[in-house]
Amino acid sequence: MFLDFWRVGRIALLGGAVLLLASSITRPRRDTETGPRVPILLYHRFGPVVSDGMTVTTSVFASQLRLISERGYTVIPLRQLVAYLQNQGPAPPARAVVITADDGHRSIYTDMAPLVKSYRLPVTLFIYPSAISNAKWAMTWPELEQLQANGLFDVQSHTYWHPNFNHERKRLTPAAYQHFVDWQFQRSKDALQEKLHRQVELLAWPFGIYDEWLMSEAHKCGYEAAFTIERRAASPADPIMALPRFLVTDPDRGLAFEHLLASGSR
Repeated sequence: MFLDFWRVGRIALLGGAVLLLASSITRPRRDTETGPRVPILLYHRFGPVVSDGMTVTTSVFASQLRLISERGYTVIPLRQLVAYLQNQGPAPPARAVVITADDGHRSIYTDMAPLVKSYRLPVTLFIYPSAISNAKWAMTWPELEQLQANGLFDVQSHTYWHPNFNHERKRLTPAAYQHFVDWQFQRSKDALQEKLHRQVELLAWPFGIYDEWLMSEAHKCGYEAAFTIERRAASPADPIMALPRFLVTDPDRGLAFEHLLASGSR
């Protein structure tokens, strides 16, 4: 009888610990919803013409960076914003903005990098390692190393091969799904750290798919913050494992881009 009560109590305690962990990473990190709102811009690929919905023409990207400069915005490292949201750093400056890019398309190296270098702007790249030096469209590991070495680019995780977690959850058993998810998180982290010798602590959700359980698993794998494709500025009111980003497309130019930047405030 005593053993049964002990087992029940232990299970309840473990369950409570899991709920406490999930609560701590899914709720806002600050008690107040006031505070700066910072647009996090998300790019994928660049080129002379729009080849798909994710392409921003290089000339439009150049005009966006010029507008950021002319309107007095400050591009800050993503890690700086995360530190603030974790209560570990000061508030970002007024009119702050963050630039990120997902996947690892080679146009980040050929088109994006020269432009951000000319403005000396920090960029965070979310990479899924299975594509690097493998897919024809992707960068190589030496190219990623070059970008990281210039001090402007911070390389972080986009899982190992960019899975659709909704699809995988439906086709796998619960145990297999958990193994698959943890492998995607950890394998990506390990590959990037081994190749680039830099700590990986940030995660971009593939296809923007996430839920409370996925956030908890990512946190257990050592990720301190994660990012969605929900189109609004990030603020202290957002969960640290589900920070929103603006998916930037080619029509986001001129006044449309100014409105996007203006979504941030102090």
